[in-house]
Amino acid sequence: MNKKIIAPSMLAADFANLQRDTELVNASDADWFHIDIMDGVFVPNISYGMPVLKAIQKHATKPLDVHLMIVDPDRYIKNFADLGAEILTVHYEACTHLHRTLQAIKDHGMKAGVALNPHTPVSVLEDLIHDIDLVLIMSVNPGFGGQKFIKNTYKKVEQLKAMILEHGTNTLIEVDGGVNADNAGALTKAGADALVAGSFVFSSEDPKATISNLKAVIS
Repeated sequence: MNKKIIAPSMLAADFANLQRDTELVNASDADWFHIDIMDGVFVPNISYGMPVLKAIQKHATKPLDVHLMIVDPDRYIKNFADLGAEILTVHYEACTHLHRTLQAIKDHGMKAGVALNPHTPVSVLEDLIHDIDLVLIMSVNPGFGGQKFIKNTYKKVEQLKAMILEHGTNTLIEVDGGVNADNAGALTKAGADALVAGSFVFSSEDPKATISNLKAVIS
């Protein structure tokens, strides 16, 4: 896959103008909507749940890339499938039976993703890489937007890319946290396929232009 993906994080959108910001992403050069679901248990914050996702889905014309930062995500797999998630990503650290969780996600017609916290090595996925459609490398500690990018992420992306090539899978690599125009090029050079950008996009004066600039950097 040669096309590089930009997925604006709706966690950084203006919730009082959610339809406006959803339509802004529709009209931009972005490829996916990144949706962060936090429960206040797995991570020390609560974001939004199914009603807000339903509101976004009503207006979104691009794929919904849903990232679950919650305990026991298996309980809600069908719910997110019903809400139109195209990709459903769960955390390695939250899943006791990860292989079973991945199969359940696929059985519900979605692509299956696995997220890794900054302290978790990519080697834990070696036995499962053939079952994973997307690996999300957290480049900040999950739970809050606007954090500083962790530079060890470059090495993790390179290690993961080498694993994917060794096993001959089509697994995509996504990076989430502190992504901006300064590090986007280096991340894709290291092997990243998709970049999540939240605060960098929605805090800018012209979010559509910011997305276009990011696409230009990684293309």
